[in-house]
Amino acid sequence: MNNPLTLLGLIRSGSGYGYDLKQSFDQYFNLSKPLAFGQVYAILSRMIRDGLIESTGEETGGGPERKKYEITPEGRAKLEEWMVTPEVPSETLQTDVFAKTVIALLIDRDTEDVMDIQRRRHLDRMRQLTKEKQTADIVHVLLCDYAIYHIEADLRWMDLTSARLNELKKELK
Repeated sequence: MNNPLTLLGLIRSGSGYGYDLKQSFDQYFNLSKPLAFGQVYAILSRMIRDGLIESTGEETGGGPERKKYEITPEGRAKLEEWMVTPEVPSETLQTDVFAKTVIALLIDRDTEDVMDIQRRRHLDRMRQLTKEKQTADIVHVLLCDYAIYHIEADLRWMDLTSARLNELKKELK
């Protein structure tokens, strides 16, 4: 995910304070690992430097000063460009699962065992996501569905690859 452009979109939607941006980001886009405050403020600094946002004032209260950020016309143009640019489904076709499969064959390791270990991890993750969906809001249900469909594709690939291991081994040797 492109964190800077996602944050830019949140600023455009009206979330203008760093703390609020971080909370919105975590609420909408993170299933497991929250975005660090330091990362948020580093991204905001770069966006100010690049002219995509500007700081429009500070608020004081019981805690530290709160800076408000607003999107600039350049930021709106950048966000619009991102919104209409289709994502490439997968720029790199090599994944760790693929690499482990090939290495296992090259070193005469039990490749089915390697794949079975990975299958179990994928299935465990699918069960976790399915359980999370039961009590989640629609945003998280859709995120879970997205992850589950990717896991299903990985599992289908593993099954197909298992059926072709002998052929692959011959080609690698």
